[in-house]
Amino acid sequence: MDTQKPQENFSRMMADDVIDLRQYWNTINRHKWGILGFAIVVTMLTTLVVFSMQPVYRAQATLLIESQNANVVSIEEVYGLDSSNNEYYLTQFEILKSRQLAERVIKKFNLTEHPEFNQPPGMISKAKEYIKSLLPLGIEETLTPEDLARIKLQEVTEQFQKNLTISPVRKTQLVKISYSSFDPVLAAEIANAIGEAYIENNLEARLELTYKASEWLLERSSGLYDKWKEAEAKEKAYRQQEGIVGQDGGVDIANSELDLVSEKLVDARRDRISLENLYSQIRRLNKGNPESFERIPAVLQHPLVQTLKGAVLEVELKKSELAKIYGSKHPKMIAVESEVSNARRSLNAQIMSVVNGIENEYRAARAGEQSLQSAVNQAKQDIRSISNKQYRLKELEQDTEAQRQLYETFVNRLNETNATGDLQTANARVADPAQPPQKPAKPKKGLIIALAFVVSFMFGIMFSFLLEALNNTLKTPQDVENKLGATMLGLLPKLPKRGKKNNQSYAEYLEQPQSTFAEAVRTIRTGLVLSALDNPHKVLSCTSSVPGEGKTSTALSLAYSLGQMENVLLIDADMRRPSIAKSFEISGKAPGLSNLVAGTAKLEECIHTIEHAGIDVMTAGIIPPNPLELLSSRRFAKVLEILETKYDRIVIDTAPTQAVSDALVLAPHVGAMVYVVKADDTNHQLAKSGLKRLSNVNAPVIGVVLNQVDIKKAAKYSGECGGYYDAYGYTAEEQSAR
Repeated sequence: MDTQKPQENFSRMMADDVIDLRQYWNTINRHKWGILGFAIVVTMLTTLVVFSMQPVYRAQATLLIESQNANVVSIEEVYGLDSSNNEYYLTQFEILKSRQLAERVIKKFNLTEHPEFNQPPGMISKAKEYIKSLLPLGIEETLTPEDLARIKLQEVTEQFQKNLTISPVRKTQLVKISYSSFDPVLAAEIANAIGEAYIENNLEARLELTYKASEWLLERSSGLYDKWKEAEAKEKAYRQQEGIVGQDGGVDIANSELDLVSEKLVDARRDRISLENLYSQIRRLNKGNPESFERIPAVLQHPLVQTLKGAVLEVELKKSELAKIYGSKHPKMIAVESEVSNARRSLNAQIMSVVNGIENEYRAARAGEQSLQSAVNQAKQDIRSISNKQYRLKELEQDTEAQRQLYETFVNRLNETNATGDLQTANARVADPAQPPQKPAKPKKGLIIALAFVVSFMFGIMFSFLLEALNNTLKTPQDVENKLGATMLGLLPKLPKRGKKNNQSYAEYLEQPQSTFAEAVRTIRTGLVLSALDNPHKVLSCTSSVPGEGKTSTALSLAYSLGQMENVLLIDADMRRPSIAKSFEISGKAPGLSNLVAGTAKLEECIHTIEHAGIDVMTAGIIPPNPLELLSSRRFAKVLEILETKYDRIVIDTAPTQAVSDALVLAPHVGAMVYVVKADDTNHQLAKSGLKRLSNVNAPVIGVVLNQVDIKKAAKYSGECGGYYDAYGYTAEEQSAR
């Protein structure tokens, strides 16, 4: 059992998540006449309103807005127009909608006096007039005729703009001008007048801009010439003051001089470095030995040194040849020795002369390098000075040039503006004038009526769903099982009224044994019997949530049906509102259950046999001050035990569970309880609460009886109810035929 319950809950949750289209259709089907009636009423009212409305005509003119203005010279900068982007067109569209343009047309046609703009006041206008009448007197008297005219113009302008529509045609330079009016001719005239007023307004605006631009340019140019000449005079004065020559302030001359001196300095440095190496070699040798300087390449490569060195070699060669022939004392040898000495002295003298010359060249080169270095430094200093002067000169030159260009620009713009002041071309033209329309644009009667029907029909459907969502009553067996989670024992159909008979259901089973109601009672009886074949429920109890749900009629009908098979006793245990005695025309003072439990009457006195019904009845008897104590007493339990020995079945009609606790007290003494719910009336939460109270005391509730079910109406909720009892409820004629 524990595992089965979660499975049932899960199945119920899954069933709730599935959208059942049949339920939607049944909801619409149940309220179809209300929905259709509401739609028809709304449609009829709409039809009356639509046919009472005054037709409105819409005329449309097409305006072409040029993207390029036909100017003789380029003067777009003066007007500030750049028609190469969409912003220009968007601006023109807004101008077409502007109040200024509307007022121009209103004044042209004197629309403030036109009958269309002076309609009789409607309900809203009448309300405004009434509110004004409640204000303190004297407020309107303070308004001058000019103020009244201005207010009237504002009102007409607002109404005029509401009737005007500006619609640009995508990806073109065309714009549609539409105007709605009760008069088709007036609508066409105003649509054309809007385009013409736009063209005139544009021409006037451009002309006004031209005059303003000319005045401003003339005023500005007169002062710009003086500033230009003043800047030019400052430049000349600075040149004279600083002795600047040339266009660039003498920087090119200084740079050329610096380049020349720098080249010479490089050559002098190179010569000085070369001589410095020779000078260093000479300084390391001894001047007392001239022959040691012969190892210096620069000295050895000197032409005179090479010549003298060759002469020395020739003399020495001659000496070596004579030495082979003569001795050292020979006069020729002595003469040769003298030649060798003279040649060596000449060579040494020449070497020393070359060495001294190298030293002198080195000193001269070093002095020249220093002089050139000083000249380079001075040239750089001069260039820096000239550069500073040139920077200031550039500032003055730029100022002069800027003043000159600005002056020339203003003069050119002034000349262009004056030249084009009398040549103005329109930037738009009416491409397609409006014609008086032949058919009204609105109201579109057929469309409005159709929409009214569709919308009202949909609204009726939505309202029916809203009513269905707000209806939390139990209507079908599915509601009993899904919302209460209880077993459906059976349903009792709602009885059609026959005459002015009260509590018709009390005797319906006996008076109409072959009716649908009687068949339904027998079905419930069968369920009760089959629910406990091995251990029959001897004591049955009928209860409900609140009074008026039909628990008494259910108890009576069950007692009648069981009485046809068994010995049955019907007990009225609802001591708050007893009704069984009245239904059988038994005196309310007759002894009954309370008398028997209290011991003031005997059992035979308290039981009343109903011959035509075939059952015994025990009424409530004298109503005690506290029925709950009586039902919970041991004497009551003892009475039930005695009665169980005398009857095959006991049916008890007890009080509702939500009103009092009598049913809870009776629960331990009965074998089965039947819970009665009134269809389409009982709140499912209320019924669920009542069942929960019984469950808390372990009451043996075997099922729920859905009472007073309108079979036709329930069939619209669920097809399971319709036709069920028609198939099994036999009529007298059908029985005789069978």
